[in-house]
Amino acid sequence: MLQTLYDYFWWERLWLPVNLTWADLEDRDGRIYAKASDLYVTLPLALLFLIIRYFFELYVATPLAALLNVKEKTRLRAPPNATLEHFYQTRGKQPKQVEVELLSRQSGLSGRQVERWFRRRRNQDRPSLLKKFREASWRFTFYLIAFVAGMAVIVDKPWFYDLKKVWEGYPIQSTISSQYWYYMIELSFYMSLLFSIASDVKRKDFKEQIIHHVATIILISFSWFANYIRAGTLIMALHDSSDYLLESAKMFNYAGWKNTCNNIFIIFAIVFIITRLVILPFWILHCTLVYPLELYPAFFGYYFFNIMMGVLQILHIFWAYLILRMAHKFITGKVIEDERSDREETESSEGEEVVTGAGTKSRPLANGHPVLNNHHRKND
Repeated sequence: MLQTLYDYFWWERLWLPVNLTWADLEDRDGRIYAKASDLYVTLPLALLFLIIRYFFELYVATPLAALLNVKEKTRLRAPPNATLEHFYQTRGKQPKQVEVELLSRQSGLSGRQVERWFRRRRNQDRPSLLKKFREASWRFTFYLIAFVAGMAVIVDKPWFYDLKKVWEGYPIQSTISSQYWYYMIELSFYMSLLFSIASDVKRKDFKEQIIHHVATIILISFSWFANYIRAGTLIMALHDSSDYLLESAKMFNYAGWKNTCNNIFIIFAIVFIITRLVILPFWILHCTLVYPLELYPAFFGYYFFNIMMGVLQILHIFWAYLILRMAHKFITGKVIEDERSDREETESSEGEEVVTGAGTKSRPLANGHPVLNNHHRKND
């Protein structure tokens, strides 16, 4: 039964154009072709990425945070209360008014004290500023190196300048070692992101992030064993071109360099819109949808690849909407904050303050960076 499923899965008519078989992609005459078995190396590489990330965040990102004066906020902790803690863990983090009144009677606290306890308890679970900075530093470093490496891999290739050459001779296109390592490293990195997503900073687009990582892993894997490598390298480099800008903007935001953050964010927004909403749909998707049909009739792999590309494009439109909202706030003079972040709650309405590491009274925002009073903002 397993052999039958295996044979059906690797049926040539699913993944290859008509009249071609996997035998046509076997290594010969010194030419090496991509194989599905090559992807086995990505699992240990993904685990290696997690180890490298741990030491990077410990010995590079943490000292860098101290150098940039990234301040941790001392959060007011919720006092131990078994009744409220049990409700928080089993029923929910946002009790309704009826539930607040019931918990008030059970715990012997006033309704206002119960609400304050839940605010503090929720804030305890939110990621610290240092954690956010470490995560942004790691992603910035990888995306920047990946973008530079990706451009080095494709900039001298003829299909970088003429997209029709992406399909020249397809699928009988041999691979070179630089393409192999570019693919394996990119795929391993996204697998490591999927492995660590539960412990990473959780934002409002958590589900979209999972869909993005899964779609990316499937696309990279499929494009490798089906020999969509030329198109795949273009797509990966295109995505990396804006990601490192976003992560660097986050780093400067957490460090309190507001003007630098805002300027980089505007550059990121421009690059994102151009690459994800212009180049990707009107050049790359046109290349993967139209040009193959000039050589072969459509087959399952053709539809599969382009459907997954469509999923990514929908996510890009969703994120572009969030980016434009943030850009609008910047243009209208409002503070830029990460639209995907979970807003940290303040207790200032009750006369309580959150204290930064330097002892400065501030108003916490969704991105975890305290914005000082209006006088300080005007002098930034």
